[in-house]
Amino acid sequence: MRLAHDGLDWVTFSAQAAEALHRVIPFERCCWHTVDPGTVLFTGTLTQNIACSGSWLAEHEYVIDDVNQWRFLARSGRGTGANSIATHGDLSRCVRNRSADWMGDELRGSFVADGTYWGAAAFIRERNEPWFTEEDVRFLTSLCEAMAEAFRRALVATAVTSEPPLANGPGVVVFDESGAAESISPAAERWIEEMIEIPPPSVPSDSKMVQAVAARARALRAGQDPLELAARSRARTRSGSWLLLYGTRLSGGADGRTAVIIQPAAPSEVAPLVALAYGLSDRERKVMRLCMQGQPTKQIARALGISPYTVQDHLKSIFEKTGVRSRGELVGQIFLEHYVPSWEELGDPPSGWFGHVKGPNDMPAAGAGVVVDAGVKGLP
Repeated sequence: MRLAHDGLDWVTFSAQAAEALHRVIPFERCCWHTVDPGTVLFTGTLTQNIACSGSWLAEHEYVIDDVNQWRFLARSGRGTGANSIATHGDLSRCVRNRSADWMGDELRGSFVADGTYWGAAAFIRERNEPWFTEEDVRFLTSLCEAMAEAFRRALVATAVTSEPPLANGPGVVVFDESGAAESISPAAERWIEEMIEIPPPSVPSDSKMVQAVAARARALRAGQDPLELAARSRARTRSGSWLLLYGTRLSGGADGRTAVIIQPAAPSEVAPLVALAYGLSDRERKVMRLCMQGQPTKQIARALGISPYTVQDHLKSIFEKTGVRSRGELVGQIFLEHYVPSWEELGDPPSGWFGHVKGPNDMPAAGAGVVVDAGVKGLP
């Protein structure tokens, strides 16, 4: 609990939390992941004594059905699970255990707070070590909300600290029908170097974040994701800037080929995530949007059908959650640090993501963001 409120970046928090947990629940290996709450795809990784590839991890989390997958633990409300318990003592029933000769029993936790999934971890024992117990599972469960709070706070703990590398254009990684990388652009290699992945991948195309997006794009059936929103993630870089990764199937040539595009994230992609990371409620996000449009309290009250006093209460709560004292400080110090411009509401697109403009006549002015007031709570 102390670590969760120390304002640490997520890598430092994870390393120190692992040391604390090890004193109560012994383990030999562990991994930690940040996720995009909108699509539950990995956005950062930290592993200790685990040598799995990015393609192996993505395949076993997003393609193959298996016990205790993190996204299912998050959606189920249980949050945690041990493979030995889920398989009733037969670890051969777990696909991960069958495919990894270094893996004994595994204890997993998905970090959810207020219905939002922020991160995940796994703790692994050697094959000759005792299995995790029900008591171990209950203990980790008791910590998951604090873990989620730490990951949420870390997302907005620091602003941009340096300029991103000179790769202004999108980077592209192309995969064949089996998921093997065929080619990668120099820009993609530079962006992958900026992502938080410890240790780094053996080759750039095996990045766990890139592989997760590619696996999701490969697994989607025709027509299942017409807006192409499911195979996307927003990742913060080492410098504090934001990247957008999105995957798509390719037509022509061999069937089943996919590509992952990596580029700087537009403000419209980042805004809902930043608002949620600050813990703003649905109503607070609406007040925030109107506030950033420059509307005074009375106009905000009329637009939302509430009293000016209620608007002031919401603003007070927003100030407390973001650590500022005025509207100007809120816009200037908090949201502009994350490239968030004025918000404009557009209909009702899928929960937890941004709205697409409808055509050339609907395009905003250069630099303007198009953001809806959707939360990022819905798990696919």
